[in-house]
Amino acid sequence: MKDTTIADKIIVALDVASQEEAIALVDQLPDVSFWKVGLELFVSSGPEILEILKQRGKRIFLDLKFHDIPNTVAGACRAAAKYNVDLLTIHSTCGKEALKAALVALEEGAAAVDKPSPKLIAITLLTSLNSRQLAFELKIPLELPEYALHMALLAKETGLAGAVCSPQEVEQLRMSCGDDFLLVCPGVRPKWADGGDQRRSMTPKAAINAGADYLVIGRPITASDDPAAAFARICEELPPQ
Repeated sequence: MKDTTIADKIIVALDVASQEEAIALVDQLPDVSFWKVGLELFVSSGPEILEILKQRGKRIFLDLKFHDIPNTVAGACRAAAKYNVDLLTIHSTCGKEALKAALVALEEGAAAVDKPSPKLIAITLLTSLNSRQLAFELKIPLELPEYALHMALLAKETGLAGAVCSPQEVEQLRMSCGDDFLLVCPGVRPKWADGGDQRRSMTPKAAINAGADYLVIGRPITASDDPAAAFARICEELPPQ
């Protein structure tokens, strides 16, 4: 998953309701090399959209956020291995046993179909949640940065390839988890874009400077009047590599 240009660090979220809408966006954004397929599109379209993206030479972040008992997440990862995607997500809160079972099953599933194993990365804490919600709604007594770090370290200790985190935590996670641990950041918003439902956001340039490997950006690009121009503008704002 080596990058060739700064644009390769941007994963554009295909957060749309249908395969037709997804294809239309891909057609509008030929310079985008990495796409995120999440729950809405995958439930609507099924795996066919993954095959379409692969046929076009695109990389895929399959963001299904598995969260279940060890046997179930293992089965899901074994089944997902056949899709030959690049990144796959699971919640750290599944616990170490489930994370390990998922990783082993993913590697076994990939080997069974003679395809590379996707990189399994862990969700630390959804970027729509803030410190107050963590404390008062989820009743977690840790400070938010400490909790996100704990979830990332749990993934690293289990052998996962990386974690999904807010850009506000990425600098601390980079220092603690090392350079080989992938850090993927949603909650990234240019100054000129609406913040939406993101609570812990940062600009693309600041997120890259803090140590993010990949930025997941959706609505600032896909909901723009000119998605290609919005994508190009974000690329121009990123620091040179």
